[in-house]
Amino acid sequence: MSGELTDELSRLEIEKCTGVLFLGDGAFQLTDGAITSADCLRTSGLARLVLEAGVATAEDWRRAEAGEPDRLLARPRLETLALLSVFDAAYFLLASPSVPEFRPAPPHWLAGVCRISPHLLVQECVRRGDPESTPWPARLVDRAPVVPVRRGRRRRVVLTGGQAEVLAAADTRRSVTGIGDYLGRTTYGCLVAVRELTTAGLIEAPTPVSPAGPPPTPVPAGPPRRRRARPPAPVPAADRWKPDADLLVRLRAALEDA
Repeated sequence: MSGELTDELSRLEIEKCTGVLFLGDGAFQLTDGAITSADCLRTSGLARLVLEAGVATAEDWRRAEAGEPDRLLARPRLETLALLSVFDAAYFLLASPSVPEFRPAPPHWLAGVCRISPHLLVQECVRRGDPESTPWPARLVDRAPVVPVRRGRRRRVVLTGGQAEVLAAADTRRSVTGIGDYLGRTTYGCLVAVRELTTAGLIEAPTPVSPAGPPPTPVPAGPPRRRRARPPAPVPAADRWKPDADLLVRLRAALEDA
């Protein structure tokens, strides 16, 4: 975890700053020193989470981004999803070696429902463990495909619903980030499931890749960066896996016979 970043977050909290802290492929939005939103290109993002959860429509989100968030802010589940998206992005951003750059800006529209102290954010990320722990270090979440093992060992494997959903979404092409975006789930949650499935012998260990190049230098001017929400492409019902008892029994039987 970058000491420079945690020090900068602490300073911004003490000085009750409002604006955007840019870092590598993401950013933190702060209001009076509290983190109100976070964005990272390696995570699904709040827009994807709220759309998949049915908390809002694509039109609701477009209105919120355009400065009319009242309708969306009235949804009770928005606060929970906003908190999840901040912790999700922070897990990856706090491990970034990039130099943070703060720019003053108006408060984010989520400030009324989501405020997290930097100290609490860092504490939660530490609790989640080392981002570079194996298998599947965090730096590979968007750089390596998740490949199911073709023939499992002959032993009983009991999967949780979340693990089964992630395993079903692993098509040898999607990365952990891709799986999270496809399912509308947090990248960290999918990463944990992939790590567990790899340990269980159901997912192949990732192929080593060359270290990533230096992160892009933040643009020195212009309005705060905000990733535009992209409405999820409609997925035919037949192509989406919905866990139920019968499917889990059949999946477990297939793994035992493999």
